[in-house]
Amino acid sequence: MNRIHPTAVVDPKAELGDEVEIGPLCYVGPQVRLGDGCTLGPRVTLLGPSEFGPRNAFYPGCVLGAAPQDLKYKGGPTHLVVGTDNIFREHVTAHRGTEVDAQSGGLTRIGNHNLIMVGVHVAHDVILGDHLIVANGVQFGGHIVVEDCAVIGGVVALHQFVTVGRHSYVTGMARIVHDVPPYMKVHGYDQAVRGVNVEGLRRWRIPAESIGKIRHAARLLYARRGEHSALRTREALTEIEVNGLMGDEHVRYLVEFLRRKLETGIFGRVRESHRADRQLDRGEFYKAGVQENAGE
Repeated sequence: MNRIHPTAVVDPKAELGDEVEIGPLCYVGPQVRLGDGCTLGPRVTLLGPSEFGPRNAFYPGCVLGAAPQDLKYKGGPTHLVVGTDNIFREHVTAHRGTEVDAQSGGLTRIGNHNLIMVGVHVAHDVILGDHLIVANGVQFGGHIVVEDCAVIGGVVALHQFVTVGRHSYVTGMARIVHDVPPYMKVHGYDQAVRGVNVEGLRRWRIPAESIGKIRHAARLLYARRGEHSALRTREALTEIEVNGLMGDEHVRYLVEFLRRKLETGIFGRVRESHRADRQLDRGEFYKAGVQENAGE
């Protein structure tokens, strides 16, 4: 049986699974689907269209499923889809996707077994993978992808259209404006690579032999800090490809990731090459401002 506090409001058009617990002063809107065993602490707001799988936990003040903060959004029925066994700590916000286009499909998606800490914002059309740890105050811009098993430190700001590679580690207060290589640790305002995320790889039981090969590849790629030009990176990738390291699946993925970044990325962001914004989408917003200024 479900336990719903008498001060909570659950719209008749919401769909609840079994053994759902909804705390005081919550609101669950229409077109919201809650899976079995979800728990909502006090003052949680879930808006639709959105879907939440089983056993998600929402701490006080979370707001998920609101419309995107995007000038090209025109009120369409876009979606938020959340997997299973996620923890959303206090005051996490996650917005639905924006209008359907080739880049986003009008969907924000959060995977499974993620820990999303206090005050994190997940913007429109973000795709978060599985087994992520996202610390307090992280801000995801629109259209970001975070691959599985990444760790993002506190108060990190990520530019829209960035991809964060799997098993990477982003240190606290970093500024992320281009794609983060998988398996690496990145740090600071300049998003410098500071080596391989060895401890994270060990925790996920990546074989020691693979870790050694990833470290060898990293030494070739990032041997001289401050000299990471495209030419140097291409030379390093070629050296990795010819010296036998490509036999390891993790090194192979690292090389493929970096080649995409070099060959199809714009400003170091692969997803930027698929950007679908048009001036027309923003026209009404700026037109209104011009009219108001003219009236003064």
